[in-house]
Amino acid sequence: MPTIADTMVKIIQDAGVERVYGLPGDSLNGFTDALRRAGTVAWQHVRHEEAAAFAAAAEAAITGELAVCAGSCGPGNLHLINGLYDANRSRVPVLAIAAQIPASEIGSTYFQETHPQDLFRECSVYTELVSVPEQLPRVLEIAMRTALERRGVAVVVIPGEIFLQQDAGRRPSAPIRTIPRRMLPTDDALASAAEVLNSAKKVTILGGAGVDGAHPQLLAIAEKLQAPVVHALRGKEFIEYDNPYDVGMTGLLGFASGYRAMESCDALLMLGTDFPYPQFYPGKAKIVQVDIRGEQLGRRTPIDVGLVGTVADTVDALLPLLEAKTSSKHLDSSTAHYRKTRKGLDELADNDRNRAPIHPQYVARLVSELASDDAVFIPDVGSPVVWAARYLRMNGRRRLIGSFAHGTMANALPHAIGAQSVDPGRQVVALSGDGGLAMLFGELLTLRQNKLPVKIVVFNNSSLNFVEVEMKAAGFVNFGTELVNPNFADVANAMGIHGQRVEKPDDLEGALRAAFAHDGPALVDVVTARQELSIPPTVTAAQAKGFTLYALRTIMSGRADELVDLADTNVFRRLFD
Repeated sequence: MPTIADTMVKIIQDAGVERVYGLPGDSLNGFTDALRRAGTVAWQHVRHEEAAAFAAAAEAAITGELAVCAGSCGPGNLHLINGLYDANRSRVPVLAIAAQIPASEIGSTYFQETHPQDLFRECSVYTELVSVPEQLPRVLEIAMRTALERRGVAVVVIPGEIFLQQDAGRRPSAPIRTIPRRMLPTDDALASAAEVLNSAKKVTILGGAGVDGAHPQLLAIAEKLQAPVVHALRGKEFIEYDNPYDVGMTGLLGFASGYRAMESCDALLMLGTDFPYPQFYPGKAKIVQVDIRGEQLGRRTPIDVGLVGTVADTVDALLPLLEAKTSSKHLDSSTAHYRKTRKGLDELADNDRNRAPIHPQYVARLVSELASDDAVFIPDVGSPVVWAARYLRMNGRRRLIGSFAHGTMANALPHAIGAQSVDPGRQVVALSGDGGLAMLFGELLTLRQNKLPVKIVVFNNSSLNFVEVEMKAAGFVNFGTELVNPNFADVANAMGIHGQRVEKPDDLEGALRAAFAHDGPALVDVVTARQELSIPPTVTAAQAKGFTLYALRTIMSGRADELVDLADTNVFRRLFD
């Protein structure tokens, strides 16, 4: 008779799961041994459970199907929590198997006792404790379906001894996979939206990750409305390519042109976006919002019409109701502003006469130019996200994955583990911050052990750089942000990973080409400018005041040399270009 663990392995295998990320442990042994005996689902070993959850999240983002991670009781599965928060907020389907202490000991403060069903409730769409073997496999199937249908994390908590119990023989359900569907608003709701858009003179479109799979519909409605298209960060990979209506990104990391196109419109059409910053929405425009989740409507800014449906299906139904705009003045003005903004950004991404330290914009631009046409890019949270958002070029085949909703440090390397595990032959490029890489440094060993050819480009500015920018904007003198780093290339080479350090711009292209061509994992440690500023599309009076206070306080604290470096990095070099 098969054990409960044997049945679990069969169910996840039937669902298309090819691997489980995690670390073994005594309470998890029944499950990992079932994996070993079956030989159909791989055990993808990592060095930290947090990396296991991130890796599963990236796999789910790449495939759109369920990915699985696992942790042993107590501290083991507790380490999953940050990656699970990221997966849940990124709306990707992940199943977490959380082993538990013996059921008879729960509530006794037993060794390593925690209560995962409580701990993970906030970062999941489903969580349940299995108390008796008879709950399985039904609870597992419910968890998997919920994760897929609600696009989030499901957690099943199982005391270790239950894995070893005999399966009662319940007939399993059909294989649990994503079920295709159409979702459309009502005719009345579509008519209300058309009325708003037809009466407007200047329409702007804001698109997000929900535009995935709807690129033709996006271009069709932009053409009919003569509307510039602004994208949120998670929509970049689905929106900006082959798009004559694209005017860049808005938000804290965005472009002036994206901000202006939204601020100057009298109607805003939101397509599949949960863009979170209310200060960047237009103050007086009417707003139509389309989202597959009705609870998202009006969450970020007041709206006039809400439509529940997929972007592709909703736009197809809306197009026949729209009157073609005859004036392209708003569109032409917005695209002209974008070309000017884009030109200014591109001018910053230069070699700068081989001066050190290297400007991070130049690093990101070269990575984009040299990477493969179907590369997966994964930036760390912080300044690498800024440069990725502004300089990586999407083409419809490339992917851009990150912790864009949860915003955690150290996501790039563990996300890359999952993305590369899905397809070892596809180029995966982690744009790591020095702080983020150091936080989960041990996962370099995971690359080596699992023979994953991830390419890591380290933005090494010896600081928590984005935190320093935030401090400057708020008027604080930088404190507690300096990082004393090793030569990351030397460390990589010591681990058996190809490593090269770059300190001069002239050496960067050759180093990237060598890393990208290397048959195996590779790391390029790039010494970048610490004082590079990333200016948001609009600078508030409070930020201007804060920066002035920062300058005064920095001088008064005896650190005026920082201001000289800041000016040299961001102003003086432009004077001689």
